[in-house]
Amino acid sequence: MNTPHQQIPIHFTPDDRLNQPHVNEGRQLRRHHTARYYVHRVKDSLTTRVSKLICSVFLSLLFIVGLITFILWLSLRPHRPRYHIHEFSIPSIAQDNGFATAQATFNVTARNANLNIGIYYDTMHLTLYYQDQNIGEMPLLFPFYQSPKNTTVLYGTFSGSTLVVDTARWTQFVADRMRGMVSFRLEVVTSMRFKVATWESKKHKMHANCLIGVGPDGLLIASYKEKKCQVYFT
Repeated sequence: MNTPHQQIPIHFTPDDRLNQPHVNEGRQLRRHHTARYYVHRVKDSLTTRVSKLICSVFLSLLFIVGLITFILWLSLRPHRPRYHIHEFSIPSIAQDNGFATAQATFNVTARNANLNIGIYYDTMHLTLYYQDQNIGEMPLLFPFYQSPKNTTVLYGTFSGSTLVVDTARWTQFVADRMRGMVSFRLEVVTSMRFKVATWESKKHKMHANCLIGVGPDGLLIASYKEKKCQVYFT
């Protein structure tokens, strides 16, 4: 009687299974690339790096040029002059019948705040307004050049033919004086040009409006001293 052979079970590890022929039959062997393929890959890699380098250099140059242009624009961009009212007085306003000897004295400063830009001024024309009505006007100064970071003092007196005040107008002054303040407006009008090195701009017509408040003593009220005037161009 034949006895069956005892069979010893064989267990395969994962690595052993991979090494078995019947396991690898369905697997496709990995192909090795040709030398031409690797040369092409190297060329593509070099081209990409060169392209990135060129783009980086171009963007860097563009940024530097833009930054320099912005700095030059800030330094060479003309700023409008600054006007301030320092003094203004009508001493005879304290008198009820002082219109016969009325005089209006003013002191205004014009500041060129530009660092590298000068200003050429034509003759200035000053007009004094009360309740938006012209009560006095006069030309002031001959044409002059104002260098950068420079301040020019404009002063003068409206009197006689340059200050037109009659009895009715003076009565209004006195009524305002009794209320504590007489309000005026001084307007400076001129044509000006900006100068940068040897370049000069076209002429611009400038207006500076200075608001003025005079107290019962005929002197400029403290809150109006050093007050900045509104400046605009037309």
